[in-house]
Amino acid sequence: MKKVMIGMSGGVDSSAAALILKNQGYDVVGVTLEMFHDNDIVCGEIHKKNNGNLSGAGDAEKVAEKLGFQHMTVDMKDCFRKNVMEYFCESYFSGKTPNPCIECNRHVKFGEMLKIAAENGCDYIATGHYAVCEYDEERGRYLLKCSADRSKDQTYMLYSLTQEQLAHTLFPLGDMEKSAVRELAEKNGLINADKPDSQDICFVPDGKYVEFIEKFTGKKSESGNYVDMSGKILGKHKGHINYTAGQRKGLGIALGKPAYVVKKDYKANTVVLGDESDLYTTSLIAENVNLISVEEITEPMRITAKARYSQRDCAATLSKTEDGRYLVEFDEPQRAVTSGQAVVFYDGDIVVGGGTIV
Repeated sequence: MKKVMIGMSGGVDSSAAALILKNQGYDVVGVTLEMFHDNDIVCGEIHKKNNGNLSGAGDAEKVAEKLGFQHMTVDMKDCFRKNVMEYFCESYFSGKTPNPCIECNRHVKFGEMLKIAAENGCDYIATGHYAVCEYDEERGRYLLKCSADRSKDQTYMLYSLTQEQLAHTLFPLGDMEKSAVRELAEKNGLINADKPDSQDICFVPDGKYVEFIEKFTGKKSESGNYVDMSGKILGKHKGHINYTAGQRKGLGIALGKPAYVVKKDYKANTVVLGDESDLYTTSLIAENVNLISVEEITEPMRITAKARYSQRDCAATLSKTEDGRYLVEFDEPQRAVTSGQAVVFYDGDIVVGGGTIV
């Protein structure tokens, strides 16, 4: 009997995934990774609202008990702090808009958790992500593919997975619709069948990311100048970490016409404002690229690519630059391409790879 360690957040997806694995005959052990102390990052009102249990360990334990398998909790706070929270803050202060969930997957959920699984005699790890992992004999590689429920597909968040990680990873929900997952959980009496999906960054549950950054780092983002596309000073902003490309609301400046954040220059501490037409670009550069479906790219490759999680993938050409980074040239202009976000490359429903937008 193969043994699998499933990461359990306390939500319906990971709980249903555990149930499926159990029914498939795996020897299941559940693990909840403690990422942070609730008290450290939320105000009393939020803490009280969540019953001091943002990690979801309590619900995960109850599901494991009901389904009859072992559940353990592992302290990952130092790892999470260094690789996710510090990265998140440093990225904002360097003028970028990061995606902390991708770094969590890279370093914690599919990095450290795989080590924990091996130490506990497990053959695989599993999560409740909506994605498909399969081995392609012809390519001799593991592939990451889009889930059946494309509205819930999470491959954008998983592009950093290596061949070694994919070889030891199971995604039980990959061929299911979200509605069927909730129905399965309800049918089997799981306590979180109707639990709403999390919409916020887990360590910023109230959405006040600037407040979190300043509290976490002890640093303030100083006021600087708004400038137009030619560099002309338009007014004062309240700290560049308060803004991201494409933003229109909350600028606190009246120019007699709609204004949008086009880009930020953290070294000069300026925020560039422009018209909506200034937000569009036909190309981007990606660094720290991880390739999945192919070992390398030596010639320009036709792909589709998405530069935001919520964005549809669009036709483009992918090529490697002389300095080892990757150039994505879109067939049609893309709106508000943002430094620090991920760009993920697709070949149909297969993830070619992805990287961080420069």
